[in-house]
Amino acid sequence: MTAVEAPRFSDARLEEIRALVARYPGPRSALLPVLHMAQQDFGYLSAEVQQYVAEVLDLHLMQVREVVTFYTMFREQPCGTYLMEVCTNASCMLNGADDLVRHMCERLGIQVGETTPDGLFTVTEVECAGACAGAPVVQINNEYHEKVDADYIDRFIDNARNKGEEA
Repeated sequence: MTAVEAPRFSDARLEEIRALVARYPGPRSALLPVLHMAQQDFGYLSAEVQQYVAEVLDLHLMQVREVVTFYTMFREQPCGTYLMEVCTNASCMLNGADDLVRHMCERLGIQVGETTPDGLFTVTEVECAGACAGAPVVQINNEYHEKVDADYIDRFIDNARNKGEEA
């Protein structure tokens, strides 16, 4: 059995973090961008990664947890290749977001917050995507898709699956 390696930023990333912290009045002010860096580098913010960020910034773990658990953009679990975040706030809900979520979950055979067994898709709900004019909005891997309907999602899923088969 091999020991699981503790998360560690590269030397270049640590230098980037030091430069970032120097721009702020205190290290806690750099927490949001450092969490984004950590999620980019490690894929998600596991308990170990959160503890490591706390150590790097000389913060208490709870200060990191408060931020990670508040913002929906931070993930504490691995997600699929395609993270599909459906806005379910008022404008999107009134334009069919709830039906869209239901369709996506039925089509993929998962519940909100779950990942498909093949690791391709994770479906989540977000409180507001800030793109009400394009409701309903689905953010897929940080790219906004507006006025999304079931046919659009079906085409996206089919294309993503076909792309995976070509690899």
